[in-house]
Amino acid sequence: MTGDKMIPAWYVLHTKSRAESVVHEQLLKKRIEVFLPRIIVPSRRKDRKKMIRMPLFPGYLFVHSDLHPHHHLEIVKTVGAVKLIGDKHGPVNVPDETIASLQIMVASEQPITTGTFFTKGDRVMVVNGPFSGVIGSFERYQGQDRIIVFIEALGQFAAVEINAEDVERAPAIPA
Repeated sequence: MTGDKMIPAWYVLHTKSRAESVVHEQLLKKRIEVFLPRIIVPSRRKDRKKMIRMPLFPGYLFVHSDLHPHHHLEIVKTVGAVKLIGDKHGPVNVPDETIASLQIMVASEQPITTGTFFTKGDRVMVVNGPFSGVIGSFERYQGQDRIIVFIEALGQFAAVEINAEDVERAPAIPA
């Protein structure tokens, strides 16, 4: 903000799980500029060979606002919205160039590779496949789209090789 004039910027809005489209539609109805980057991916269901549109960043979308207290409240009280992503000083804006680049990428409808980058020791959880529900620590990347996860038990460890897309960062352990 400069002086008394608030300058609009892009912010990241965290949503409830699988609520991105609902939040997107509701914000559009409120006349709030919103961007939900979506990509076309093959369905994960084994009984389908269908291509579906999915959010590029599950659980997140972008809103353009000056964050005037009234606008801020309208955004966060939208059904399905959780919070604007930020630090101790408040929501952190995303550079316009980043949003423009994302808009160009998703408009091209070319394949886009996404994923989470893990570092050794990160606590991870397997979310798909035969090891679904297993919590362990990330060890290393093993070739294209494969990772090694260590699971500790009884002072020993077991390691499994898993598809990278089947692993997410595990929730933090409550203190």
